[in-house]
Amino acid sequence: MNEWEWQVLEDKTPVDRLIIGDAAIKVGDRVQLRPRKGGDVLDIALAGQTAFVESLQQDYEGKVHVCVVIENDPGRDLGLLRQPGHRFFFDADEVEPLPPEDAQPKPVQQARILVAGIGNIFLGDDGFGVEVVRRLSMNEIPAGVRVADFGIRGLDLIYALQDGYEATILVDAYPHGQPAGTVSLVEPDLERLEGFQPEVMDAHGMNPLNVLRTAKAINAKLNKVLLVGCEPATLGGEEGHMGLSEPVQAAVEEAVKLILSSAKKLLQGDSDR
Repeated sequence: MNEWEWQVLEDKTPVDRLIIGDAAIKVGDRVQLRPRKGGDVLDIALAGQTAFVESLQQDYEGKVHVCVVIENDPGRDLGLLRQPGHRFFFDADEVEPLPPEDAQPKPVQQARILVAGIGNIFLGDDGFGVEVVRRLSMNEIPAGVRVADFGIRGLDLIYALQDGYEATILVDAYPHGQPAGTVSLVEPDLERLEGFQPEVMDAHGMNPLNVLRTAKAINAKLNKVLLVGCEPATLGGEEGHMGLSEPVQAAVEEAVKLILSSAKKLLQGDSDR
């Protein structure tokens, strides 16, 4: 993936479409990201993600770059406020066009259930929630379910919780004294949030309990909240590291199945989980 370069914003001859192999892409089309091997950490995190083409930009040498916004990015509808942190630039050979029938995103407001992956991929097993929603996106998601990777963006999750979902499923590392890799389904008692004053939010941090407290304090309608959590083996130590431990990696598929079954029951109004 290319670094952010201001020259791509210079006025150039407009590019309406870009030919990639036997297909052509244009603004609004849906693509899958295939960064070249040997890239940086961000390339690794974005590999396989689905994104929407926001613009086609030329640099000084006339080379066309594909500017995209990640499909599951909760900040994709913030307009100019999301530049440049929510936009990414790729070369033509780093994106794979998806079929035209998949080109339009599903309206977020129609979703009844939010599945929110949270965690820091640089802190070992704390990246469990991020990996689960990545794997989940490879499955057929029931209509009415929105799956999003919030990472450590606590404020973005607070904004999302104001959309009035019927249920929210948080996916996160959950240290509670069980063997590493143990997956649990927990329903927090939201009434216990009453009277708690939220701490000052860190725009680049994620404390799930503080997120819920803040959402409650600003009168977000929290109907039902579930936590799909996994007991971590390591949270990266003092220096941190990327990648899940073996028992937590093995638990990812179990969590995916649990989320899909829980979401289906919620959509059916089945309270017997």
